[in-house]
Amino acid sequence: MKQTIILIFLSITLWSCSSKEDQIIRQTISAHGGEAYKDMHVTFDFRGMHYDFTKNGGLYSYQRIQNDSLGNVISDILNNETFTRTINGEVQYLPDSMASKYSNSVNSVAYFFMLPDGLNDPAVNKEVTGTVKIKGQSYHQLKVWFDEQGGGKDHQDIFMFWINEKTNLIDYLAYSYETSGGGVRFREVIERHQVGEFTFQDYNNYGFEDAEYLLSDLPLALEDGSLPLLSEIRNENIQLLK
Repeated sequence: MKQTIILIFLSITLWSCSSKEDQIIRQTISAHGGEAYKDMHVTFDFRGMHYDFTKNGGLYSYQRIQNDSLGNVISDILNNETFTRTINGEVQYLPDSMASKYSNSVNSVAYFFMLPDGLNDPAVNKEVTGTVKIKGQSYHQLKVWFDEQGGGKDHQDIFMFWINEKTNLIDYLAYSYETSGGGVRFREVIERHQVGEFTFQDYNNYGFEDAEYLLSDLPLALEDGSLPLLSEIRNENIQLLK
């Protein structure tokens, strides 16, 4: 009987913890776009390249278009099944290493552009690690990590999100990575674009290479001015298409 009570108590405790994370993520997704993420067609420009993203239920197609120095039109298309690169409309046959590099690049832009969509995927693990104040505002501090199965090529990356308790919007995010020697990045929202039902965001991008900073320490580093600014992340000419 005692063991049964303990098991019931543990089950209720685990369910409550899980429900807290799930509830915060649902509220955050709703604040940024909600159900509209499931069926969307959006285009925008980012760092001199044009992007065209389509989602329809569980199907997706992410396209990136750019011109090289000779005026050739390069198109990269990533969907559920494959990655394809064309130059002036002709399909290119790429080594696996290059195809992986280009597809990961397109997927990375899609991932960050459409956050927080995707944070409720099966391969995502999450934990609320506390409530913190940044610049006088109160935030849920949410840690996110990924299963190897279904977590993508960079499944070892760890993310932290600071979600405004009043607006449910992501005001700050950070992540650590291991590729190219590793490092950390911290992003601070500098502008929001309200386009239809969506709230898309631009960021100041801070970070260190080869650093062993705890992600939870980065907001303090921002406030005391010790975070080096690396770049601005701005999405331009955002349009929703039918």
